Amino acid sequence: MHFSYSRSSVNLAGELTGSFQRDRPRPKSPTPPTHSSPCTVRACAHCAKESGSAGGIGDFGRGSVSAGTIPRIYKYFYTTEVLIDRPRGSLQDSVGYKISSDVNVNLVWRNPANKDDQLIKIVMQNIKVESISERPEDKNIFSGTSASKILGENYMSSLQRPFLAQWSSGKVKSFFSYQDEPTVLLNLKRGFASLFQIQLNSGSVSEVDVSGNCKTTYQAQKNQVSKVKDLGSCKISKKGFSTYNKVMGISIKQTSSTIYILEDSIIKSVLAEESHVFMLNVYNALAAKIVSKQKLELKSTLPGPQETPGKLIGTVIKTVDPKYSVLPLVADQLKSNCKNCPTLAQHWKAVRKEFEPQNLSKASAARSFLSLIHSLRRAKKSDILNLLNSEKEDVLPQLVDAVTFAQTSESLKGMLEFLDFTNGSRPLLQERFLYACGLASHPNESMLKGLIAKHKGKIANPEIKETVVIIIGALIKKLCHSGSCNVPSVQEAKKLILEGLEKADNPAAIKTHILALKNAKLQEGIPMLLKYAESGEGPVSSLAVSALQKYDATFITEEVKKTMNRIYHQNYKIHEKTVRTAAADIILNNNPSYMEIKNLLLSIGHLPLEMNKYMLSVFQDILQFEMTASKLIRQVLKEIWVHNYDRFSKTGSSSAFSGYMTRGPNSSSTYSLDILYSGSGILRRSNMDIFVYSKNTELHAIQVVIEAQGLETLIAATADEGEEDLESYAGMSAILFDVQLRPVTFFQGYSDLMSKMFSATGDPINVVKGLVLLTDYSETIQLQSGLKANIEFQGGLAIDISGGMDFSLWYRESKTSVNNRGAMVITGNITIDSVFVNAGMETRFESESSFDFVTTVKFSSYPFLVCMQMDRGAFPLRQYITKYESLSNGKSYVSRKGKVQTVSGSQLPLHQENSNMCRKVVAEQSSSAESWF
Repeated sequence: MHFSYSRSSVNLAGELTGSFQRDRPRPKSPTPPTHSSPCTVRACAHCAKESGSAGGIGDFGRGSVSAGTIPRIYKYFYTTEVLIDRPRGSLQDSVGYKISSDVNVNLVWRNPANKDDQLIKIVMQNIKVESISERPEDKNIFSGTSASKILGENYMSSLQRPFLAQWSSGKVKSFFSYQDEPTVLLNLKRGFASLFQIQLNSGSVSEVDVSGNCKTTYQAQKNQVSKVKDLGSCKISKKGFSTYNKVMGISIKQTSSTIYILEDSIIKSVLAEESHVFMLNVYNALAAKIVSKQKLELKSTLPGPQETPGKLIGTVIKTVDPKYSVLPLVADQLKSNCKNCPTLAQHWKAVRKEFEPQNLSKASAARSFLSLIHSLRRAKKSDILNLLNSEKEDVLPQLVDAVTFAQTSESLKGMLEFLDFTNGSRPLLQERFLYACGLASHPNESMLKGLIAKHKGKIANPEIKETVVIIIGALIKKLCHSGSCNVPSVQEAKKLILEGLEKADNPAAIKTHILALKNAKLQEGIPMLLKYAESGEGPVSSLAVSALQKYDATFITEEVKKTMNRIYHQNYKIHEKTVRTAAADIILNNNPSYMEIKNLLLSIGHLPLEMNKYMLSVFQDILQFEMTASKLIRQVLKEIWVHNYDRFSKTGSSSAFSGYMTRGPNSSSTYSLDILYSGSGILRRSNMDIFVYSKNTELHAIQVVIEAQGLETLIAATADEGEEDLESYAGMSAILFDVQLRPVTFFQGYSDLMSKMFSATGDPINVVKGLVLLTDYSETIQLQSGLKANIEFQGGLAIDISGGMDFSLWYRESKTSVNNRGAMVITGNITIDSVFVNAGMETRFESESSFDFVTTVKFSSYPFLVCMQMDRGAFPLRQYITKYESLSNGKSYVSRKGKVQTVSGSQLPLHQENSNMCRKVVAEQSSSAESWF
């Protein structure tokens, strides 16, 4: 293959146009270029012009006997290999394989009207399939096995059949092969042909090869051309999906480079390498790497066959072999069939025990949940319905979770047919289905349409009807995030929520639609939220402000902040403490001004007793935790009028505190605990939040809010300003992975309170229990060798959140508790399946944990005693890596490694005042336990 280059031969697009020069005898000693000398890389522009060359890339040995030259066959040695390992793993520990062969390339036809346009023939011979690393013979599955046995006779003969490529100006314009060949072999041939995509001038172009249409950058030097492909830009048809939230998502780093070495105008060698690194954002130790290499070396040239005459390439193709078909150079999709996979019924029988309620806090439950989802994604609706209809009530809720999280059209149809919303029975299953929809990793329009249809129809259970509306809000947000905000079903869902809130005529309907807006975060809903926040009744106003707290800072305009200032400072009407403190939170977390901070600080000392202490604690927490507003707060505190002893010496038991649970280079997690009491010492609101941060994004993992009101009459205490007429109430609300769930009521009204106090068992009330698919990532990577890599990451969580509130008039003590139990499993599966060889790696992380928050209040005297405890139990961290290779004949190699460590339990730190108070509470409890009745 000769290359000639002419600086004058540049077209209007700035690209070098190629010319394929004849092979001619070279002079034995260097000769200055003349008008009669051959045009090579070193030839002058005038020579190139006179010979009819446009300058560029040489030809594959076209010659004539009369001219003293003969046609050529270029004999190459070609290898392509693929390996899978951890990002920093060694070659020795990798799995994968290498395919090598001799390759003959020769010219079949040259376009008489355009010398740059050629048809070349490529034949692969002496094919071998080998291991990529040296292993002992008993661990090398390729040892003692020939390529024909690995591939099979049919595949071997197909791979050795010639294929053709139309090569024009260094670009492969067309690819010709036999349509009846297996897709995997056609893709391998495409991978080889793609190596001949080259140009001799530097610059960026869009280039089509086996990987798709990719942005490619060339850098040309004297005897070398380097090519860098932007793999992220490649446009190719492929299936896959990713997790909605980046914190639990996957980061990808991809590189691709090819180096062409030229010697005396001939392609001497080609070396191509690409790598793909996948890692879990929240835990970078869970990662995998795929490396694919191609190497082509010219070994010799031999005399070859004469060109086929003809004016049109189509005529020439029919002459060579009429069975040839023109095929795209871009790889075809492979149909993946699960080999020896059990049926859904068989799989369920094997894992059913792990789905029983008593096993849900174990990692094995989450692991079985992930494996069942794989089976459900292959199952038909009829199989899913048969399984659901045959199961008992104890495992059905968990099975409903799994079927819903499968997120296929078949599983969705099966669930909608299985659950009868017109019947008031089985509300638990309906609720689990709805929550799974709200937490879905990649919901589609069909899921939203299904819920809208249910909402339009009859729903017997009023709580389920409320939940449907709330979850529709969550689906709107996720579909808008994925770019589907303008599809008809999303527009209809937006209208359903906004018009529903506008037309709502009772507090329950108003609160339901506000919660839906809180999930959807619709900008169009902000005016209505502001109206209800400022003029609504206590619970409605509190809910509207909490909905605004979830909006991004870009939506918190000056109008919103002015309304929040009016609410906090009670310019128009008196508001409850819970509403005012939530309004202050919005101001402080959305670029507050100097005067806004100053006015908030100046209000301390003029607020109800416990609210004084709470607001003071909020400012101290912002300063200690170095939050965004801390710098401006320090500037305001330089004013003596603001920063004085009277203001900063307020007493009380209310508090706000934040701290780190984990802190690392790639991710961190924080906890915050806000507790607000009434002046009588009864809990008004307890708010516990856990956030996870990674890749400049946050995930609101858990929020549990316990609220109580109107309980002062029980201890003959005076209610705070604005709260004199509140109905007795206690309840709990939860956010799970950025999705607001329907609140749970402990009691409402004095009679309900008395009834439940005398019938209380002390058992906590369940808020959330079930299985959640946290991470769900699937992608097929088209390697430039022609092979395909399948990547799947899945994370499952078995979770149980419960809470309770005990109230004792005899001991004048109240106790609230939030209990979190969970087990998490995250797996990454990377496979290279070429039908005849299967190689892959599974990396898995497992953990089981518990997290409890208990608040004890002794209100027998004032100031009352409050003890808060946040206990994190000891938990294991387990990581396993399995690597494997297998042949179609059953021969296999497996390597397993793992490490286990236990993190000791601890009590998360809170402020020093709490520690001092807990000592007194424990001392009182000890003395009362020893006293006589």
